Amino acid sequence: MLHPNRHASRRRPARSRPRRALAHLLPALLLALVVPLLTPGAATPAAALGNGLAATPQMGFNDWNAYGCNVSESLIKTTALAMHDNGMQSAGYTYVNIDDCWMTHSRGSDGRLVPDPAKFPDGIKGTADYVHSLGLKLGIYEDAGLQTCAGYPGSLGHESADAQSFAAWGVDYLKYDNCYAGPGCALNSCANGTKAPAQTRYATMRDALAATGRPILFSLCNWGEDSVWTWGAGTGNSWRTTGDINASYSSMLSIFHSNVKLASYAGPGHWNDPDMLEVGNGSLSDTESRTEFSLWSEMAAPLIAGTNIASASANTLSTLTNTRVIAVDQDPLGKQGTMVSSTGGLDVLAKPLANGDVSVVLFNETGSTATITTSAAAIGKTGAATYGLTDLWTGATSTTTGTISATVPAHGTTMLRVSGGTGGGTATGGPVRAVGAGKCLDVPNSTTTAGTQVQIWDCNDQANQQWTHTASNQLTVSSGGTQLCLDAYDNQTAPGTKAIIWTCNNQPNQQWRVNTDGTITSVQSGLCLDVTGRSTANGALIDLWTCNGQSNQQWAL
Repeated sequence: MLHPNRHASRRRPARSRPRRALAHLLPALLLALVVPLLTPGAATPAAALGNGLAATPQMGFNDWNAYGCNVSESLIKTTALAMHDNGMQSAGYTYVNIDDCWMTHSRGSDGRLVPDPAKFPDGIKGTADYVHSLGLKLGIYEDAGLQTCAGYPGSLGHESADAQSFAAWGVDYLKYDNCYAGPGCALNSCANGTKAPAQTRYATMRDALAATGRPILFSLCNWGEDSVWTWGAGTGNSWRTTGDINASYSSMLSIFHSNVKLASYAGPGHWNDPDMLEVGNGSLSDTESRTEFSLWSEMAAPLIAGTNIASASANTLSTLTNTRVIAVDQDPLGKQGTMVSSTGGLDVLAKPLANGDVSVVLFNETGSTATITTSAAAIGKTGAATYGLTDLWTGATSTTTGTISATVPAHGTTMLRVSGGTGGGTATGGPVRAVGAGKCLDVPNSTTTAGTQVQIWDCNDQANQQWTHTASNQLTVSSGGTQLCLDAYDNQTAPGTKAIIWTCNNQPNQQWRVNTDGTITSVQSGLCLDVTGRSTANGALIDLWTCNGQSNQQWAL
């Protein structure tokens, strides 16, 4: 039974979103459309999302933390240009995301959402075109209920139409909130029996997005309710694990403690989301901002900057663009860091990395400087006389025989990359699915003949479809009992080069990058792994081609 004040603590006071009387906003027709969704048991577990997106946690910007409802086309374009010019884009930030308040308070006569013409004179499509021209991607906000949290039209009962609009506008990312979840619901609370199940509502939009044929990253924002981490992987690319963050150390600390426990639910394509970064905002000091960035990266969280990017200080930009720390967040092994020890507010976290290193964060929660100590064995490293240490904030390098220790300021972190010995990351394996065709990368007839061109085929979980992306960036497969590598034929680098199997030899034509945009590119040529002719048929052959963003170059591991 859901008490009306059940979620009073999650009414988002920091957002100060207006509440509007529900009765005059909801036509009877809309109520009729959504009531069937309230049937008990309507939500059913879904298979893995597999849209080929967010192989590593998404990186970008969202306007809400810094601007609230004051979003506009001008703001988004200015921010996108700043990211293009200030090093953020080159550091990996991809998405420029519009939050609430971008639309008019009523749908159009055709039932479609209408961008506010005063805020977005060129519409969302014009804004997306500009963002895309910079090599960036555009995100947008909607709600899985009857209204957005600020009182604008929600998508409940309109999922297909809204997904079609987003795709037509060129949207690449959807943040999907959870306010006004059914008839009789206020902002975050509902009268008994009136709340449509979250999993059902989110799955409906998932399917609507998939039906458009456009790759759109799906970010679930239901504030950690309904144990979303237990079903989120089959529904979205990330899911909020907590209530809203604000720009204070206490808020950041509370959210960290909630999110760090959920490591087992995160992985490539599906991430725990402890909310947007407050780096550069509010009362957070530079030390606390670096701590947030360290912890979020260690926890393999989405890195969505929420500050005024165009006017960001040098210290803020330095924190947001630290490529050594970003590499930990974006590590292709996709493991979320876990707590190794926590005593008296002195925490040690460890995150295994794909090349066998381990990222270690020494976090001082307390108000006084303290020394934090752990060991190579405690973080999973063994078998070496000495281990290499790289301080990811200063770049300084050193060695240790096993002790890992640092003097850490109040509310601060020391973040180290530990190399040497054994332990740490391991290779990842499984099917490689062609998103456009819905079929799997396959060695024809489980052959062991070197030089055979690979193909796509109905996924069947057999060994000739099980690929391992190794720490040395090879894609290996056991076909007919023989381990072979994916290979660019004869070291060729021209579009149309065949993708074949060959004896593993560690040469550049057997090195592959698995990218956050769903592509797999040859390290040697930079060309994309491609299903020839955009075919969806069994037996369609695989080659290398100039990257073009089309669905036949999208892959899900």
